[in-house]
Amino acid sequence: QVHLVESGGGLVQAGGSLSVSCEASGGTFIFYSMAWFRQAPGKEREFVAAIGWRTYYADSVKGRFTISRDDAKNTVYLQMNSLKPEDTAVYYCAATTYSGTYAYARQQNYAYWGQGTQVTVSS
Repeated sequence: QVHLVESGGGLVQAGGSLSVSCEASGGTFIFYSMAWFRQAPGKEREFVAAIGWRTYYADSVKGRFTISRDDAKNTVYLQMNSLKPEDTAVYYCAATTYSGTYAYARQQNYAYWGQGTQVTVSS
């Protein structure tokens, strides 16, 4: 059983930067592909970014967000730059044993989820 804990959310002004982290425990981290999803108020949860053999991004964050991982620390990061008010959401970390080519944006492919961390971007 993998346990995921996000941290680093907060309030930032539009145009600013913020980094969120997700630390995993209870599994062999290097075997998991990791992803970030987000859910804005009144909206469906959506894919943001994933990292496995390579990185993947939603079009809405491409060029602004960077996903990375430190396997020695069992941690995945999401660096968010040039933030916009529409980036306001609860950000969730997720883990899957899928690797290689898989439907990285499909939530059902992720067996483990964190509790989420709030990111608020003011205009």
